[in-house]
Amino acid sequence: MAVYTDVADEELEAFLEPYGLGTLLSYKGIAEGVENSNFMLHTDKGIFFLTLYEKRVAANDLPYFLGLMDHLAAKGIACPVPLRDRNGVMLGELAGRPAALISYLEGVSVRRPQPRHCAAVGRALAEFHLAGRDFGMVRKNALSVAGWRPLFEASRARADEVMTGLGGELQNELDLLEREWPSALPQGVIHADAFPDNVFFIGEKFSGIFDFYFACNDALAYDLAICLNAWCFEHDAAFNITKARALLQAYNEVRPLNADELAALPLLARGSAVRFLLTRLYDWLNRQPGALVTPKNPVEYIRRLRFHRGVTSPAGYGLDI
Repeated sequence: MAVYTDVADEELEAFLEPYGLGTLLSYKGIAEGVENSNFMLHTDKGIFFLTLYEKRVAANDLPYFLGLMDHLAAKGIACPVPLRDRNGVMLGELAGRPAALISYLEGVSVRRPQPRHCAAVGRALAEFHLAGRDFGMVRKNALSVAGWRPLFEASRARADEVMTGLGGELQNELDLLEREWPSALPQGVIHADAFPDNVFFIGEKFSGIFDFYFACNDALAYDLAICLNAWCFEHDAAFNITKARALLQAYNEVRPLNADELAALPLLARGSAVRFLLTRLYDWLNRQPGALVTPKNPVEYIRRLRFHRGVTSPAGYGLDI
């Protein structure tokens, strides 16, 4: 369960009072998220989420994250909305941590995405990118290509404990990515973590996207490449081209990709695989005894990276344009 900071009843009631949410009926810690402490609150006016931002989330980034959710919701994007207190403030403090109340988003994450789910995500991601065009704040992507080398160096000495030869393979991959990474693609606000567990459906219908705490400004097509990795591989590591085609075609119908973005897609997908491989590798090698959150195995991203190396055009992802 992702709860790192306990909250006393009297502290919580005092925190809630300026929001006018009525009487607190119950609250409990929930497992969603690995960066922060999360609680579900029931009051006589509804259900809400409370997030306490832990030390891994920089406090000066919080106005960006909360402001982005507020902006996207106003544009009609289905996502949680930060609540404002009676003074119009979205961010407070609770138990010594920055804290925010977020509206409740109905739905469930799909465990085994089908092509129809991938198409819905493709459309939603394109709408997200269009809605973010006039968002006034900017946050650099600390986990883009310039941030991968330091992550690698933090794990290089022990990388081969996970897989023989992994250190050398990552070294070679980073050399190529740093040399060839595109710098002139269309930029904007990206989610950067739109995995199935951060997207909800109700039945077959997309109901919303959440967990914006990696959101930043970067190449829009890189966000799409992240989704290729997150949605289009099976549990046995096989690439599902039908899912990829559905994802990419649906995205392209809403926000057409230009020629440079299409050509860069295989490289962007390699970079996305490296980004998640490296963060998982670091967490895997630095597991804390008694930790409440189990690190994710990096090996699946090694396999995805190797697949993308063999792709030379968007046709390899089922997109013929």
